[in-house]
Amino acid sequence: MSDTKAPTRARVGPLLRRAARAEAATWRSLYVWARRRPLPLAPGDEPFGYLGVVKPILGIFIGLSAVEIPIFDVVVTHVVPWRPARWIVLGLGVWGLLWMIGLYASMTIHPHVVGDRGLRVRLSSGIDVFVPWTDVEALRKRYRSLPSSRSVQVEQEGDRRVVSISVGSQTSIDVLLRRPMTFDLPKGGSVPTNELRLYADDPDGLLRSARGTPTSNTVSR
Repeated sequence: MSDTKAPTRARVGPLLRRAARAEAATWRSLYVWARRRPLPLAPGDEPFGYLGVVKPILGIFIGLSAVEIPIFDVVVTHVVPWRPARWIVLGLGVWGLLWMIGLYASMTIHPHVVGDRGLRVRLSSGIDVFVPWTDVEALRKRYRSLPSSRSVQVEQEGDRRVVSISVGSQTSIDVLLRRPMTFDLPKGGSVPTNELRLYADDPDGLLRSARGTPTSNTVSR
């Protein structure tokens, strides 16, 4: 029995630690966003957001969460005789609403950044990848719809490995690398990559800001 439980504990431990870190990062993001401080950017850095494609969906979920709180409060108050149930449901409702706002905040305060040294690709507080310009062969604008909703997707295209960091199952920029690079990604560990794909609301602006890197526009797929 103990031999069976040991591998289970080994898997559960990292999952719980990762979940705790993600939860803490969401609340930190909410705090920073609520203070309305300027983004911490170095001289010459330009931020590029990626929230646009999921902003309507997040807005709907936040609105529904806000509406559900008083509705469930009324229902539980009149249906459940156990008084603490009202406060439990109310607490869960408020937590869910603040969590959704925290997710919105995290995506807002962690944009992609184009700098003098390279491109910083981010997604919320969980993904932060830096690609030096010296390792970028070319950037190209290309809208892609991905079959999965996962934020990080790894594909093998012949002898090339492609990592997509998507938003709303979409990417809009391909980063072609001069050599395989290794990125530390959530759940996927270190993955040697030949091409990195990401989503930005303003791919044209990001390409214009690239420091001496060849850029191109291609047909959407």
